[in-house]
Amino acid sequence: MNYFLKLGNIDLDTTFNCGQCFRRPHGINVSQTKDGIILHNVKKSDIPYWERFFCADEDYSALTAKFSEDSTMKAACDFAPGLRVLRQDPFEALISFIISQNNNIKRISFIISRLCELNGEFPTANELSGLDLTTFGLGYRARYVEDAVKKVISGEINLDEIDKMDYNSAKTELLKIIGVGDKVADCVLLFGFHKLQAFPKDVWIKRVLAEYYPNGLPACIAGYEGIAQQFLFHYIRNKET
Repeated sequence: MNYFLKLGNIDLDTTFNCGQCFRRPHGINVSQTKDGIILHNVKKSDIPYWERFFCADEDYSALTAKFSEDSTMKAACDFAPGLRVLRQDPFEALISFIISQNNNIKRISFIISRLCELNGEFPTANELSGLDLTTFGLGYRARYVEDAVKKVISGEINLDEIDKMDYNSAKTELLKIIGVGDKVADCVLLFGFHKLQAFPKDVWIKRVLAEYYPNGLPACIAGYEGIAQQFLFHYIRNKET
């Protein structure tokens, strides 16, 4: 069946290419309309998953209107009005952002596409366990992924429990993984667990903070700092390149 998902002003290309994910999800054919998207040949039982993935319950028109009380945020929102933060699979987000360290989007996407060749979808922890991950081009990051896989399989890192935790407790858990620092943890919390307090700080965002917000973030983004971060990241990175 085809299913229309009302999302307001969404741009699929911007959403999938703004640095928050490194592949389009397999198993779904999606097209864009004026005020949403059409999921083609989708099973009725899968619709709740895609509604959650695209965060269909969030009113981005209201959010961007609130953000636009700040002039810099208004410029960022106007630059990419169709940007939408996705709610990705937590394990995929964890592994993807470990791989992303000191890496570029083209190479990250290439590595992840190779991993997906294992079974046609993103591999599970059990499917990654025991593999020589250096053969996928991970380099020194292979041991970080191996540690994440080991801790997830053993239950030392319980992704279901992290999902239920508050932001600070969840971040403390993720930092137990070798190679996961503040930035990676915040990326995983934002894009994998939709914890909107998370505000990943890379070189681009640090530049934004220094230039536009030396006295702190504006009050208009309170509670939605993570979504605001993605607008700012996409804006400043493209504005200066």
